Amino acid sequence: MKANLKINITVKEICDGFEYNEFEGKGLYGLGGKLTIQPEYQRNYIYALGDGKKEMAVIDSILNGYPIGLIYFNKISKDKFEVLDGQQRITSLGRFITQKFPIKDRDSGNMQLFEGMAQDKKNKIFNTKLTIYIVEGSESEIKEWFKTINIVGVPLNEQEKLNAFYSGPFVTLAKEEFSNSNNAKVQMWGAYVKGVVERQAFLERALDWVSKGNIDYYMSNHRYDKNISELKKYFNKVIDWISNIFNDVENEMCGLEWGRLYEKYKNESYNTNSVSKKKNDLYADPFVTDKKGIFEFILGSSKDYKLLNIRIFDTTTKRSTYASQTKKAKSQNKSNCSYCAIGHGVNKNKIWAFDKMEADHVAAWIKGGPTRATNCEMLCVPHNRAKGNK
Repeated sequence: MKANLKINITVKEICDGFEYNEFEGKGLYGLGGKLTIQPEYQRNYIYALGDGKKEMAVIDSILNGYPIGLIYFNKISKDKFEVLDGQQRITSLGRFITQKFPIKDRDSGNMQLFEGMAQDKKNKIFNTKLTIYIVEGSESEIKEWFKTINIVGVPLNEQEKLNAFYSGPFVTLAKEEFSNSNNAKVQMWGAYVKGVVERQAFLERALDWVSKGNIDYYMSNHRYDKNISELKKYFNKVIDWISNIFNDVENEMCGLEWGRLYEKYKNESYNTNSVSKKKNDLYADPFVTDKKGIFEFILGSSKDYKLLNIRIFDTTTKRSTYASQTKKAKSQNKSNCSYCAIGHGVNKNKIWAFDKMEADHVAAWIKGGPTRATNCEMLCVPHNRAKGNK
């Protein structure tokens, strides 16, 4: 692999013939058509996310005379190049020059598009020379370097690295479907999938579900596939399964392990009305402290109460209950653990220390018993744990 340094290429030359695909959210071409700005192994354009401060910062840096860092081109033929590192910065420059976003003018304080700027400022942007290395090497060398350089900007996340390593027709089609912010389905998917579509969160989740967690292996096996039918079918099957069981969408549903839950419970039958009532009852219960656990709790036939993280009695309640129980027990010459007191063992009259007892619901929470002082009882540790295990 070899690299040649170029320091005489201007912003105007780089942005000659610049095209930006609004639908896919990526810069396409520059350098008069000789430069592919976002080859398939590159991630989506992310500098415009949020308030666009990153892309505005690129323009401000140019106007202030600050360097915007090294840029790397991969030479793929005599007059054809790909951006190896720097596509976010180049796309920011091209987007600004083609009127895609304004920046705040330092002199007037007003937001200003490129065409509205003073000519001297436009010339400064156009005439700025970039520091570019043009590299040549095999595909494996180029991609390995691409994964490690990350010299300027936001580092690649794991899915972006995998997209680069396994670039090909499968990744191209998968990104068109799952990494496209203009896909009308994204809003619906966002109820269940957490993350930013441009940072490959939706694609990563789709791959995670279909591969049962082995994304790397799956992408390797399907790299040269000319379709993504299996990926789409499985993802949509999981989404449909969720929406068919749970009529209402809750914030806590976003980001749950739906792929795992689908595989575990897909063959179970559910009555949507019963599910909805159970879910609403649990949401309304002040003693359920983990709302995210409600969905797996319902899917699992309402058996695993650990998922709900039921609110426990506070220390003040426990100490108050202990004091009243112990006082009464001493007056009756019985154990302050009701289970010991009704037994015939050596602990029938034993007064347990506070730290040897645990709080329990008199009327079980699962039968509607509240976590309140009036429903609190202190039991010795052995009896409480034996009771809890039944």
